[in-house]
Amino acid sequence: MSDTLFKVVLGELFHRGQECFSIGFKYNLELKDIVNGLPYVRWSARNKTFYVSKSNMTLHRLYSLLNEKGVFVDYSSVSDRKTSASILKKPRVGRVINEENKKVIRDFVSYLQGLRLSENTVKVYFTFVADFVEFISDKPLNELTNVDVRLFVERQVSYKRYAISTHRQLVSAIKHFGNFLPESNLVVEDLIRPKRSSYLPSVLSKEEVIDLLRCTRNLKHRAVLALLYSAGLRIGEVLTLRLSDIDVDRRQVFIRNGKGRKDRVVILAESFVPLYRNYYMTYVPKEFFIENPNGGEYSAASIRKFLKVSAMRAKIKKRVTPHTLRHSYATHLVENGVGLRHIQELLGHSKPETTMIYTHVAKRDLLKIESPLDSAIKVLVGTDKVDKKVHLSGNIGI
Repeated sequence: MSDTLFKVVLGELFHRGQECFSIGFKYNLELKDIVNGLPYVRWSARNKTFYVSKSNMTLHRLYSLLNEKGVFVDYSSVSDRKTSASILKKPRVGRVINEENKKVIRDFVSYLQGLRLSENTVKVYFTFVADFVEFISDKPLNELTNVDVRLFVERQVSYKRYAISTHRQLVSAIKHFGNFLPESNLVVEDLIRPKRSSYLPSVLSKEEVIDLLRCTRNLKHRAVLALLYSAGLRIGEVLTLRLSDIDVDRRQVFIRNGKGRKDRVVILAESFVPLYRNYYMTYVPKEFFIENPNGGEYSAASIRKFLKVSAMRAKIKKRVTPHTLRHSYATHLVENGVGLRHIQELLGHSKPETTMIYTHVAKRDLLKIESPLDSAIKVLVGTDKVDKKVHLSGNIGI
């Protein structure tokens, strides 16, 4: 299993009064989405190239972002030799794994695919296990112990500064590898994942959602964001949504093979229908709800990019992602009094505990709670001790 290797050529460009890095490559749709999804990267129609201002991005940062995506970067024509020299100290090298262990890893990938794990999960687990096998070097796999795992995990977490979620994925990958190698000395039950972080999701107010949609000027983009919010869809679900799964007459959207390989039916908002018809008549998609100009599935990176632009235009200070719209959808349903069981079905959650998090961010009941400061002011106003028109914003004499 090998990563696809793309190539870009970095150059220098003076554009709109700024010194910039140009990003050139042979046309490839996937590579275009990668470059287009980088922060601060723009397209210059006059120069026919992607570019990024040097004031927003250093050469080392640009190189690192592309390198992390598996892109080979040719920066030989860039005059910033000081930065170039620092890059050369850390060349991208392949893993050093013997042929016997490479075969084991390939068999492990087949094992994961036999478990019907998602393609993305298989790729993530493959990466973690390949790194682990390289770490243990020439030690026979049947002699692996939990100590080897502990040392590897400690090094990865410390060196790469993994987030809790990535740390958990790493341990899960090793657990699967231990189950795949029953002849090893790994005791899978003793491999402990760190506890999941308990973060409250970022949620937009209803007014912010409307502002976001109003500030989305492109009709296709507005239709995508409106559907993400109005139906509470995941970004992968809207990308694979087919026109045949949208039933305008019954006001339903059929989600096929969602997360956990589950189908479900969600509500098509009545207010979305005119927007959908306008979008359909204008763009005439052939198979999917949203398609590339050349046909086929749209890219997630493009959605994230135009959502970011719309949020900036709407002057929303919160971090807004496609999943923020799903969180907002669920929270607003709770605030509207919809039962958790119905919300669980609409979101496609397997466990009610996952849905319960939205009760913590819903403000319907919280707004009914009176602050003790307000209570104290009301009590004082009800006596003769203070002026009936007391305001904290004024000077208070003692």
